[in-house]
Amino acid sequence: MLATIHHPATAGATAPPLVIAHGLFGSARNWGVVARRLADTRDVIAVDMRNHGESPRFASHSYIDMAADLAEVVAMVGGEVDILGHSMGGKAVMQLALTAPQGLRRIIVADIAPVAYNHDQAPNARAMMGLDLTDLNSRAEADRRLALTIDEPGLRAFFLQSLDLKAEGGPRWRLNLPVLEAEMPKIVGWPGTLGQFEGAALFLTGAESHYVRPEHREHIRALFPKARFAKLPGAGHLLHAEKPREFEETLRVFLNA
Repeated sequence: MLATIHHPATAGATAPPLVIAHGLFGSARNWGVVARRLADTRDVIAVDMRNHGESPRFASHSYIDMAADLAEVVAMVGGEVDILGHSMGGKAVMQLALTAPQGLRRIIVADIAPVAYNHDQAPNARAMMGLDLTDLNSRAEADRRLALTIDEPGLRAFFLQSLDLKAEGGPRWRLNLPVLEAEMPKIVGWPGTLGQFEGAALFLTGAESHYVRPEHREHIRALFPKARFAKLPGAGHLLHAEKPREFEETLRVFLNA
C-alpha cells in the first residue's frame, strides 16, 4: 500500500474525498498547502507514488503498476472519490480511469496528456544520484553542490524537497533514483491504453507550459468524452506551486459543479 498523508475535512465532510497523485520526483508533502485548503469540506488524501517518498520501493515503475497502486488507495478510502494527478500522477490517474474506474466520480489531470513525450528526465535522476552527500548538513550546501549539474534554481529547490538531511546514517534521497532512471522510457511514455472514461474530467494546464498541445485534444476527447479544458495564466508545468490559489479555485469550481 502506498504511503499517504490524510487531511481530514476541517468543517465536516460534505463532499466526496479527494485523492492526490504527485508527479515525477515529487511527494505527498509537496501538496500540503493545496491539500489543506481543499480539506475544508472534504477529506483529502495525498499519496507518495511508488519509488517516491515513504512508499515501497519496486523494480518496476509502469503506469499499469501505478494505476493498480492508486486503485488500492481508492478502495481503502471507500465509496465514491474524486482524484487529481499531476504530470506522471496524471498519467497514472488516466490509466486508472480507463481500466478500473470503479469508485471514481470526477478526475482532474494537471498538465499532462495521454501521449508519449520525447523529453528525457534521466539526466536529472543521474544528477541527484551524483550529488556528493559527504558531510552534508544544510540545504544551502546541497543546493550549491547540485548547482554543478543542474542550472535552474527552481528545479533544484523542487528536487531538494526529497532530500532527507536528518536520515539515520546520513543524508539520503526519498526517491528510488536507480529504478526511476532505468524506467524513464515508461514514465515519459504512454502504454497506449484504449477505452473510455464516462465520468467528468478536467484537463488543467499552465498557460506557459507546452505539455498539453492543441493537437492532443482530439485524442483526449476520444478517451474522455466529457473532458473540459482550462488554463492558468502565468503558470508553467508546476502550476499548483506557481499559482496555488488560482489552481485551488479552479479545482473547486469543477469539483462542486
